[in-house]
Amino acid sequence: MTQPQHYTALLAEGSAVPTLLCGHCHSILSRARIFRNQGDQHQDMECRTIGLCSADDCGAVNCCDQALARVDNPERLFGIAS
Repeated sequence: MTQPQHYTALLAEGSAVPTLLCGHCHSILSRARIFRNQGDQHQDMECRTIGLCSADDCGAVNCCDQALARVDNPERLFGIAS
């Protein structure tokens, strides 16, 4: 079994609402697939917030911490449906 690749999510520049992009394929990370990384139900990585890419050929696990740090109010992202 191979270890999944971890990437760093990107913040889309010039977007009217905070939009995170996959660090691997640059697809938009769906709000429904962005999670707080806590407990044993998520990924074993040093990252507070993870985003799972839903692109057909990708499926990468993204750490969203750096991108969320650039958002004025990161909690706002969790209130916006994508």
